Amino acid sequence: MGYFDAASSAPLHPVARQALQASLDEGWADPARLYREGRRARLLLDAAREAAAEAVGCRPDELVFTPSGTRAVHSGMAGVLAGRRRVGRHLIVSSVEHSSVLHMADAHEADGGTVTQVAVDRQGMVTTAAYVAALRPDTALACLQSANHEVGTEQPVAEVAGVCREAGVPLLVDAAQSLGWGRVEGDWSVVTGSAHKWGGPSGVGLLVVRKGVRFAAQGPVDERESGRAAGFENIPAIVAAAASLRAVQAEAAQEAARLRELTERIRARVPRLVPDVEVVGDPVRRLPGVVTFSCLYVDGEALLHELDRAGFSVSSGSSCTSSTLTPSHVLKAMGVLSEGNVRVSLPFGTAEEDVERFLEVLPGTVAAVREKLGAPTGEAVVQEEEVLVVDSLGKRCPIPVIELAKVIGSVPVGGMIRVLSDDEAARLDIPAWCEMRGQEYVGEEPADQGTAYLIRRTS
Repeated sequence: MGYFDAASSAPLHPVARQALQASLDEGWADPARLYREGRRARLLLDAAREAAAEAVGCRPDELVFTPSGTRAVHSGMAGVLAGRRRVGRHLIVSSVEHSSVLHMADAHEADGGTVTQVAVDRQGMVTTAAYVAALRPDTALACLQSANHEVGTEQPVAEVAGVCREAGVPLLVDAAQSLGWGRVEGDWSVVTGSAHKWGGPSGVGLLVVRKGVRFAAQGPVDERESGRAAGFENIPAIVAAAASLRAVQAEAAQEAARLRELTERIRARVPRLVPDVEVVGDPVRRLPGVVTFSCLYVDGEALLHELDRAGFSVSSGSSCTSSTLTPSHVLKAMGVLSEGNVRVSLPFGTAEEDVERFLEVLPGTVAAVREKLGAPTGEAVVQEEEVLVVDSLGKRCPIPVIELAKVIGSVPVGGMIRVLSDDEAARLDIPAWCEMRGQEYVGEEPADQGTAYLIRRTS
């Protein structure tokens, strides 16, 4: 099996399948009713809540089930922001949060609130000091993911939770990627999760709000899930989600060691097997099963299609794989190469043979995609006032960088190249290329069309 996209959605865990099938016959009735069938459904729901609460490390009455992880994030953020409105309307998020957090932050800002985005380093990690600097007297809520969904970097959640607690500010932790590996450490206030990330069924999220956190549920409220998640509970799916969470956490220590060895193998060997590759994300503080790398001079969408034909399912943060033609906000915030980006996220039980086969297939696949892109056209390069001009207007990633790489050898050391591009990805990829190749990125300047990127040859 070459399914390497568990960070998007993990295959259904066998325990989840068993629990789902078993509870279909008992969990179909309304758990709010007092007759026999309703009582049986309520027992299943209560047992699932207790099991999930034990796995998360909270009280059962602090945990509610939502229709998705995204809904858990939105409800959690909206509830705390509304509950603490008298304190202020300032929200803190990191620049690499999941889109569900950033979309909610945009909505909050559009509604008159203020938002501070905390920057990350080139490994995708925030610093505790940056959160301290962002805290204000009117801060209502801070958000920080436990681990990044695209590059696997784990964040210093416990440290940030400590400084937030000292400041009297609740910290919401999006733990979608990490909850299957264990509890979230630290004195956090709100945690969210998503069952399909750990091998449970889709359509089940977790929202945990600690006692003492001011919370005002938004939107129409009914009697379900303490008024925090309206609508009839999907009890069979909830039972399967809780059962699989306990199962994967029980297997986590052993499986983490095994998957970490496999991803370390990929991190070490890909740069040796494929030239012009940047492996991104923190090399130590990272999820066990996630490894991400970017290949120069490669169209990300074409690479994913070719790997799919070879039997491997991976994902990408390249702008070429999206309809917006903009690079991943995570890669952009990190300042790393986005073109030809590949995220490998191994599910529980991944066979060593599948990883070895991937490493065998990858070099030829990348080479084939690079060959299909070809060399730049001759008319794209003109000499002008001792500055080599590369006209890449109208060309999408990774063509502007390919054309830059092809011509840099034609200018003397110290000479300048001016790359014209109207592709937003060039703003990230050209500086990243300079970093990788030891050339000086001078900066950008407006052009008649698009933007001009200035590069000085230093080696």
